[in-house]
Amino acid sequence: MKRFGDFTAVDDLSFAVPEGGVFGFLGANGAGKTTSLRMALDILRPTAGTISVLGQSPGRKLGGEIGFLPEERGLYRQMTAIETVTYFGQLKGMAMAPARSAAEVLIDRFGLSAFGHEKVERLSKGMAQKVQLAAALVTKPQLLILDEPFAGLDPVNQATLEEVILDLARTGSTVVFSTHVMQHAERLCDRLMLIARGRKVFQGDQDAARALLPGRLVLCARQDPKALPGVASAQPKGAAKDGWTDYDVALAPDASSAALLEACTTTGFALRRFEERRASLHEVFLHLVGGAPETAHGTTPGTTPETTPEIAA
Repeated sequence: MKRFGDFTAVDDLSFAVPEGGVFGFLGANGAGKTTSLRMALDILRPTAGTISVLGQSPGRKLGGEIGFLPEERGLYRQMTAIETVTYFGQLKGMAMAPARSAAEVLIDRFGLSAFGHEKVERLSKGMAQKVQLAAALVTKPQLLILDEPFAGLDPVNQATLEEVILDLARTGSTVVFSTHVMQHAERLCDRLMLIARGRKVFQGDQDAARALLPGRLVLCARQDPKALPGVASAQPKGAAKDGWTDYDVALAPDASSAALLEACTTTGFALRRFEERRASLHEVFLHLVGGAPETAHGTTPGTTPETTPEIAA
């Protein structure tokens, strides 16, 4: 828990991050994401509760094991790109020569070799973001924490950064990725947690998140499918063409698309199209947070609280 005066920014939040892969830490602006991450990094101290990171309480002793890319960029404008990454390596306990060598490797890896000796103030925003990420990676940390890493980046640099994050996950790193942009989370995250007003409303994988919403289908049929078993609603999409009509179909909570298709087959219900539509994380987000903000506290029905939390604040 973390309070600022009478305001509770993080409230009864407990979760564990599995080792390896990309863990999405999702929520709207002001949900408590950055405050939670800063407590895990020992930048802020919790008002109540305990925190364990890599099996230890947070502190400077973990500096070399954790890489952090903050939402607010913190680069020295008069340093060159290589000097900056080297300096951050030394701050985390590396000797000068290994830090410089690691910096050169990372600068080359991120396609900045031609700009390694340019001062940060002369780099584009995307280049500076890569330098900041290289500074977070210079010690080869076990845990990488990214707080809104795509803020202000153009689509090309966003794609480059996504590739770097996925490559880190493939090579065994654990990445905690904080964002309010669900499209990034869909492309990157193995598992995710959604918080609202400082409290957890969901934790699990993407399939479990999408399962919180009723299944949806698009059917092209001659007859209205409303009477089929498991159909909660069916809305026509435009006028019929040659006797066939597209329907937007919502399934009942306990129904499945496979059972509906079997019912169509056994009853002779003619189909020209049967397309399953998966809910997006954006739709799940609106369902859990946007539609009912006053009830988006605690664990969502159907999810399981962690039994061995690593962070409880």
